[in-house]
Amino acid sequence: MDKHQLPDLIINGVSGGAGGTYNNVNMDGVGKVVGPIVARMFKGNGHMNLNDDLAAEEAECNGVIKVMGNMRFGTLKVDGVLNVGKSFRGESCTLNGMVSIKGDCELEDFVGEGSFNVGGLLSAGHVDFKLQSQGKANEIGVESLVIRQVNNGFWSKMFSGIIPKLRPELCTRTIEGDFIDVEYTTADIIRGNIVIIGPGCTLGRVEYREQITVHPEARVGKVEKVGE
Repeated sequence: MDKHQLPDLIINGVSGGAGGTYNNVNMDGVGKVVGPIVARMFKGNGHMNLNDDLAAEEAECNGVIKVMGNMRFGTLKVDGVLNVGKSFRGESCTLNGMVSIKGDCELEDFVGEGSFNVGGLLSAGHVDFKLQSQGKANEIGVESLVIRQVNNGFWSKMFSGIIPKLRPELCTRTIEGDFIDVEYTTADIIRGNIVIIGPGCTLGRVEYREQITVHPEARVGKVEKVGE
């Protein structure tokens, strides 16, 4: 069916709707959708619960959005809090706020400020993220990764006020990639071609192939050059 023949789903105020295949989905207010959604464009503003999968070519999530199933998208912009119950996969995600994913996260580009929590593997082409609270993933595999700490942002103040120990830092078991440039990161192992270790890092082991730089304020158990 041509996309222009598909219906739209519009929810305003306090209401709900059924899943299905739509052209545009616009949700504004407090709403709940039962069933999977497939849409060309999805836009949610307010407090929304989706109890199944969400797939959209373009998506915007503003406010507090919960997707209990898998989430698939071409491009996604998040301004607020997004919770995903299963896996998270797309081309591009721009985040201003917090995203929590119970499963794996697979992206081509991941940029923004705030915090993230990935229960499984964070796999991405390029990650450029400014942490205002904790960034966490079980494992990270990337082409390039740049992590910076922001101390004075809104999200940093809010999260540190609720949970004082929740410092802006990246926590993971392993990071593997071609180019890795991190600060305020705790990890067991980092493996990369070009590796830059900034201040505030606590690392068990770093393996590099071409080039490494270690900040004097970083703590690294062992550094080893591998390969040719």
